[in-house]
Parts: sequence; structure tokens; C-alpha cells
Amino acid sequence: MKTDLTSKTILITGASRGIGEATARHFAAEGANVVMMARSAPALEAIAADIRGSGGAVSVSTGDVGVYRDVEAAVALALEAYGGLDILLNNAGVIDPIARLADSDPDEWDRVVDINVKGVYHGLRAAIPAMLENGGGTVINISSGAATNALEGWSHYCCTKAAVLSLTACADKEYGGHGIRVLGLSPGTVATDMQVSIKASGINPVSQLDPSVHIPADWVAQAVAYLAGAGGAAYAGRDFSLKTDEGRKAVGLPPV
Repeated sequence: MKTDLTSKTILITGASRGIGEATARHFAAEGANVVMMARSAPALEAIAADIRGSGGAVSVSTGDVGVYRDVEAAVALALEAYGGLDILLNNAGVIDPIARLADSDPDEWDRVVDINVKGVYHGLRAAIPAMLENGGGTVINISSGAATNALEGWSHYCCTKAAVLSLTACADKEYGGHGIRVLGLSPGTVATDMQVSIKASGINPVSQLDPSVHIPADWVAQAVAYLAGAGGAAYAGRDFSLKTDEGRKAVGLPPV
């Protein structure tokens, strides 16, 4: 069953490209109010202008998910502009620089933690009180198979995605009984700039995949819409996978 997104308000982090951009466009086209957050103001404004030109409702909040006050400001914008917050997509995430542990840069490793883990925590911390006030809501955290599988050169990514999976479970345990549904979405490999970096690294089997196997970002956007509706109820506190025939069939996508 297709999710009715009319007049629903969604905040999307990492919205200036890839999955975030695709989700912003998809939700706006379906009648949702969209708040886009990312660090690149020019990219956000260009996408927002395009969405508005097609009649969509969209607002822009420039900021860094690693900084709590920036995320808090994005939630405040959603409340001010649209009167509430129904859905949060914690999408912002990075994998660069890919390197084996002994070759890794400690400052860069720390920065990945700031974005991939603290960014998700900041989203939860800022959005949950607003959702409680509004009577409920849905938080979808972009996860990865790396959350449960060790991959060479990806220590930062594997560890942070494992932390996100744990945050999903913890948030569901604390707020699942209060009308807030928290779940993860593990999309598999997606045709975004991240795959370009992975391919260039030449490290681990993922870098050897042919680009033709990566799914379009819009497929992930469709999965977000599905999970924002009744379909997401079965996945509260855990990850939904787009890497299975069952998952893709539920969303209405071609099989693996």
C-alpha cells in the first residue's frame, strides 16, 4: 500500500546529494513538506529552487550534523515553517578516507564518528521531544550491511554503522511505547558519490563491484516512503534491507 505523504513534514540530513536529494525530491512530489539539511548551502538552494519550481514545499537549513545546535535549528525550522515534524531521515554519512587502521588519519577517523554516529544521536535528541509533543513520529536511520560485517579499510564505517544500529534499537526501546517508531534502512550499494570513492580505493571486494550493480538513489527514496507508512511497523528497532527480494517486493521494486 502506498504511503500517503500529503502534508507530512520530513527533515532530511545529508540532503544536498545522493540518497538525501532523491528523498527530498520524492517526498516533495508526493505532497510532503520537506526540510533539507546539509553543509553546502549552494547545493541545497539549487535543489530547493527546482523543487519549488515544481510546486513542492521545501525549506533549507544549512548546518553540520556533528554540531548539535545546527541539528536543533533544523528541527526548529520544521516546527516554525510547517507546525510539526512527522519524519526524520538520518541520512548524512561519510566513508572517506578509506584506509587500513595503521594508515588511517586519527583526525579524519574522528570526523567520521562525528558525522556518522554523533550526527544520528543529534538528530534523535533534537527530534524526539518535538515528536512527543506532536503525538508521535518516525525516525529512519540509514544503515548498512557494514554494521554487522567487518570490511578491510572500513574500520571507521563499520564501527559507526554498528553504533547506528545500536542507537536504533535503544531509541525504539525507550520511545516505541510513546508513539515514536525508530528503524534502520540498509539499502545495499547505491549509485552515489560514495561508490566512486570506494571504487577508487581498490580496497576490499566492494571496490571491485561493477557500477551496474548499484541501485538508483530513487529506489532508496521509495523505500523511505514505504517505511514512513504502515510498512515500517514491522521493523521498529531493527534494520529493513533492500538487498533481499522480500524487501524490494514490499517497496514495489524489481527483485535482486
